[in-house]
Amino acid sequence: MKTFFITSSGTEIGKTFVTTLLATQLTHSGYRVRALKPLATGFDPARPENSDSDLLLRAVDLRLDEKNLARVSPWRFSAALSPDVAAELEGRNIDLHELTDFCLKQENADVTLIEGIGGVMVPLNQEHTVLDWIQALGVPVVLVVGSYLGTLSHALSAAGMLQARGQTIAGVIISESTNQPMKVEKTAWTLERFLHPIPIQILPRLESQEAAPNLLTLLDLHL
Repeated sequence: MKTFFITSSGTEIGKTFVTTLLATQLTHSGYRVRALKPLATGFDPARPENSDSDLLLRAVDLRLDEKNLARVSPWRFSAALSPDVAAELEGRNIDLHELTDFCLKQENADVTLIEGIGGVMVPLNQEHTVLDWIQALGVPVVLVVGSYLGTLSHALSAAGMLQARGQTIAGVIISESTNQPMKVEKTAWTLERFLHPIPIQILPRLESQEAAPNLLTLLDLHL
């Protein structure tokens, strides 16, 4: 089984859309896919539909029910805050070893996609960040960034932190932002200069997944 971690340079940039798109494209290519978002904050148990967890379930053709929610997002918290704070508000704690073991559990799948939460350095608990989680897993990373003003610094900082920990970046996906100071192609060209030979893929703003480019080329070397 191959496993990939989808992380980002920040929040609300497009991780869930990228993860669902990868799951759909992998499924259409004949792979059996397990899609996870182990940590979910801002989760309303009374309205789970259209949550990030529900979108992942739909991407792998699983119905929305409590059993499947637990398979995809076992750590769910109400507050739309960083995981450490959201868990603390509920008197809970996120154990890195339990989180890692859950992600690496063997299931009937060819590919597992793990969607992280927030950016690379978001705290999980009093001691660990998303980057510690990624390092504990030791799997290739797909880094999702935007094209907004400031994204170059954010993207290169996130990539630099991953590389400093010895993590393999399978590719960088630029999820086109609503507002951007220059054409997204210019952002891609700049990131390519600093991150070569890591492949860069532009994901334009889309009306539907059917119009999306093939993102699987980023994973080819690792599948």
